[in-house]
Amino acid sequence: MANAEPVFRTGIGTDRHRLAAGRDLMLGGVRIPSDVGAVGHSDADALLHAITDACLGAAGLGDIGEHFPDTDPAYAGADSAVLLAEALSLVRREGWRLGNLDCTVHLERPKLAAHKRAIRERIADICGIPVGCVNVKAKTGETLGPVGRREAVDTVAVALLLQVSPPSGARDTSEDV
Repeated sequence: MANAEPVFRTGIGTDRHRLAAGRDLMLGGVRIPSDVGAVGHSDADALLHAITDACLGAAGLGDIGEHFPDTDPAYAGADSAVLLAEALSLVRREGWRLGNLDCTVHLERPKLAAHKRAIRERIADICGIPVGCVNVKAKTGETLGPVGRREAVDTVAVALLLQVSPPSGARDTSEDV
């Protein structure tokens, strides 16, 4: 029996950024009005970072730090939407396309209900998929831990990749028995 390559893969990405006054709060490529924002080497968009890791992971391409290291001055203040687009280009070169995303943002305040549609639309635009293929959930920390104390934002993303061509490292198994 031939060993068939999977026709889909899933990946999970997580990210956490410290929150501080005087910083912008970027989530999913959308600037969210807030008295605190995320601290990071790039624009500190924790949601796009988690999505990037989920997509890279599903394709077996490592993580965001390997491709866009925070030790490289070229990425200082970088737009995370550009980094995600570059990562998705790598994913496509490996024979995969993004099917859907399911994301969760853990943030005490501000509440994200009024911003979730804009976040979904922006992520869909960056990724080139229908907005119906992007889900964003928002959770608080219930005043517990770093999220609950408004010290951090935590994000989780799950990506489904669909195979459009054999991955570049795949071997032909049609002759295998």
